[in-house]
Amino acid sequence: MNDELQRLLDLLDLEQIEQDYFRGQSRSALVPRVFGGQVAAQALVAAGRTVPEGRDAHSLHAYFLRTGDPGAPIVYEVDRIRDGRSFTTRRVVAVQHGKPIFHLSASFQAYEEGLEHQAEMPDAPDPETLPTAAEMLPRYADNFRDPGVVDRMIKARGAVDLRYAGPPPFGTVGEPREPRSQVWFRASGKLDDDPLLHVCLATYVSDMTLLDSVLLAHGRGGWTVGDVVGASLDHAMWFHRPFRADEWLLYDQESPSSSGGRGLGQARIYTQDGRLAISVIQEGVVRVPR
Repeated sequence: MNDELQRLLDLLDLEQIEQDYFRGQSRSALVPRVFGGQVAAQALVAAGRTVPEGRDAHSLHAYFLRTGDPGAPIVYEVDRIRDGRSFTTRRVVAVQHGKPIFHLSASFQAYEEGLEHQAEMPDAPDPETLPTAAEMLPRYADNFRDPGVVDRMIKARGAVDLRYAGPPPFGTVGEPREPRSQVWFRASGKLDDDPLLHVCLATYVSDMTLLDSVLLAHGRGGWTVGDVVGASLDHAMWFHRPFRADEWLLYDQESPSSSGGRGLGQARIYTQDGRLAISVIQEGVVRVPR
């Protein structure tokens, strides 16, 4: 396990400061605000720690309300909405400087048998044949206004081995493409077996690249290039089947629409052997600087 993954795991190991109250810290990000995937993952950790044993997360719905301050702790307040015979519902509010910055609703379910079907996994290259972030990002250094972004991106993604199946949006600036992208990802080291940890790691990663497909449709490079301004607005995930976040997962992403200064991304996450593990939908602000 590398140092960056250990730092991320430390961030997810929230401090309990009172019953149903937890405190988390932040890590450095590419922009001067808290990374949305971190807040979502920490909120899910807080919710999961109040859930009866044997119930796994099956869905979350979240809104990003305010920009988070990476220099201040975040307090997570959990509301125990319902404990039913099969399902448990929790609501979490993340607070900084006395104001809510994030709101999460999550549902957990005791395992049960049921009907089974799934969408087939799309074709994708073998992840082992694709370049790592450290190998790929320096190729596009000239596309960034700030050359130091490359080193910061490599460090920010050090906890996760994330590999693009095709050119990233910052690699094809000015060339509109089909609004679809694929990345493979896995944690950069072996994780414990706790299912909540794997779900939270996937939640963390899910906010990294989902809006890439919006940018591809317009030949835009993104906020790291400086030709758009973006931020997550809301985020939803459904966890269909067990998976491990330290094994390869295919994040197949597309954008059906962008309008009104917003872009919508939707995606499916598959295990390497073809099981549909997660569905994701996210809307974000996507503005062109004037």
